[in-house]
Amino acid sequence: MTELRQIIHSDPDILGGTPVFVGTRVPVQSLFDYLEGGDSLDEFLRQFPSVSREQAIAALDLARATLLAGARSP
Repeated sequence: MTELRQIIHSDPDILGGTPVFVGTRVPVQSLFDYLEGGDSLDEFLRQFPSVSREQAIAALDLARATLLAGARSP
């Protein structure tokens, strides 16, 4: 599994510390906003070409793993 720091970065000098995809100024929240709004992953990637498919999928995989791990905790 990809480590969080390999795909998501937070720096006070970049968008005030908003978590962004590494190497971009694209907030990770944008990915979830697009998907929540009914857009596809492909549409998100078209709108934000600086984010790779691998980065987006890794972010979704980490979110899933975190949610599932939390659901298993007592």
